[in-house]
Amino acid sequence: MSEIARPPRKQKLWRLFLMPVLVLIAALAWSAFWVYAASQVYANVDAWRAREAQSGRVFDCGSRSVSGFPFRFEVACNDASVTLVSQTAGAAAPVTVRLGNILVVAQVYDPKLLIAEFAAPATISGPDQLSLTANWSKARSSVVGLPAIPQRAAIVFDDPAVEGTNGQVATPLARARHLELHGRLADGSTEQNPVIEAALQIAGGSLRELHPLLAEPFDADVRARLSGLQDLSPKPWPQRFREIQAAGGRVEIVQSRIQQGDLIAVAAGTLGLNGGGHLEGELQMTVAGIEKAVAALGIEKMLEEGIPQTTLDRVVPGVKSGDVSNLLGALDKAIPGFGKALRQNATIGVTAGISALGKEAVLEGRKARAFPLRFVDGAVFLGPLRAGEVPPLF
Repeated sequence: MSEIARPPRKQKLWRLFLMPVLVLIAALAWSAFWVYAASQVYANVDAWRAREAQSGRVFDCGSRSVSGFPFRFEVACNDASVTLVSQTAGAAAPVTVRLGNILVVAQVYDPKLLIAEFAAPATISGPDQLSLTANWSKARSSVVGLPAIPQRAAIVFDDPAVEGTNGQVATPLARARHLELHGRLADGSTEQNPVIEAALQIAGGSLRELHPLLAEPFDADVRARLSGLQDLSPKPWPQRFREIQAAGGRVEIVQSRIQQGDLIAVAAGTLGLNGGGHLEGELQMTVAGIEKAVAALGIEKMLEEGIPQTTLDRVVPGVKSGDVSNLLGALDKAIPGFGKALRQNATIGVTAGISALGKEAVLEGRKARAFPLRFVDGAVFLGPLRAGEVPPLF
């Protein structure tokens, strides 16, 4: 009996369309999720702005938009501005910073990590006809933990430069080849009584108006630890510094190194705040090439020009101008030309005097001197020499 031919079995068509349909559903669901999450970005940004405003830092945008579909969020802020209110001691008027665009990026799978890029230039205006312009080739920052309390943050600048503007004339004030500032909550730190660890790195930096020692390019690496914070709730910095002082808080300079040509200085120690908001404390400093620091302090020029009393009060308090001038004049009378020679070779004598401070040391294979760098009611003393002044923090 011949075998009966059976008709071919029909293939189930739904199997052919199952995968495309599932992909379409997943795409629609993801799109709906992204649209919803993008709408929440604005809410989170507004919550963050409100928090910062309570701290005296008012952020604003001329216009903003969200893009980046499908795997990240890109928030663009055009015509950005930051108004700083009561962020320094005795601030009578706010300081306003204006810059072009800010782009903030967050990945969908890690929304608490925010990465931002800032477009140059920025203009800074404030009281007393303050007018500054800041430029850079690249600036970016990252923050982990927003919109709640940040766990760590960093900001990095390439080729930053700040100029003071007076009409059409621009005066260079500060610049660097590279600058980084990092901060994070110390391991084991809590929201109550938090401890902050910070690191500052500067390559090729110069600060022309701050001190003659810092006018020439230098590299710096400073690591510090701040204790005494009550919490991380929003508040202006002067108020926070008052709380740190009341709690007996300290800034521990764990490690610092500055190099400027042949001059190398390292320091470590602890600083606090007194009731007037001034720094108090002492750092143990070791310096190689200290003669460069003496030349930058300008002490030999003081002797050549007769040393005004106001200058002596700043550099070596307690020494009278007449005493020094009378001594050098008497030397000229006793040994003609000797006082003048001493004035002209003051650097040698002053260097020898500073070298007598502290004790001998070795720093990175070079002969050096170790001595304290003291902060007394805001004044900075290099041994007996008053090297500068730090304004009060509240």
